[in-house]
Amino acid sequence: MVAPLLETRALTYVVQGRTLLDAVSLTVNPGELLALVGPNGAGKSTLIALVAGDLIPTSGAILLDGAVLATLSPHAQALRRAVLRQRSGVSLPFSAYEVALMGRSPHLRGRAEGPADHAITRESLARTEMLTYAERAVPTLSGGEQARVNMARALTQQAPLLLLDEPTAALDLRHQHRVLQLARAVTANGGAALVVLHDLNLAAMYADRIALLHEGRLRACGEPWATLRADLLSAVYGVRVIVLPHPHSGGPLVLTCPDQMYANHEERCYALTDA
Repeated sequence: MVAPLLETRALTYVVQGRTLLDAVSLTVNPGELLALVGPNGAGKSTLIALVAGDLIPTSGAILLDGAVLATLSPHAQALRRAVLRQRSGVSLPFSAYEVALMGRSPHLRGRAEGPADHAITRESLARTEMLTYAERAVPTLSGGEQARVNMARALTQQAPLLLLDEPTAALDLRHQHRVLQLARAVTANGGAALVVLHDLNLAAMYADRIALLHEGRLRACGEPWATLRADLLSAVYGVRVIVLPHPHSGGPLVLTCPDQMYANHEERCYALTDA
């Protein structure tokens, strides 16, 4: 049996007496894209920050490529995972090429960049459709273009695990699909991806499994049809949800009826998932 590239065991994070993440256990396996979904404040970004090493868990364990995360140096972590954070703006006038090239830093170890590093950087910019913007200062780019540059940096890092926090948030329809296709390409080569998404239909289209968080707790985790259940989504999001087969893919297609809001959706959620 192949070991997970990422595993969390009863991962808990408490700050100022508030539990932001409560005993969440997940695995992300080689060849898999796991989508992390849930309403605002569910704990999605907190989970990404914990497994990226940006936060220290209150309790529980994180294993990265079989090693306890806390025992790994920042360099060792960077060789194993690349992180695209929700907020990763660049205020200094670095060019798009320079930002993408930063992804090679874990591989340099004191040496100067070589032809292979530059070739990888150019390829990553081309794959995110940003090569023609390579000499542009990043602060002059649009939000979506900056997001694509940062995705290129993550790809340039060539880590086996991608941690992507809302990578589609600033992107148009074409590039939303493009960034998830790039993540899928990493998984096709034996890597893995943990991706925070708000668009449930994108999650259904690209994820092997979907993990649903609410109030810091894991409510469901499984294949798209198993997680994207109308009753569960209606309870968690507080709006009536209908789930139908997609006319082309056959996967779940999530539709909402915003005129039917549930004021007591938290109580409904606990009743549905804790029974």
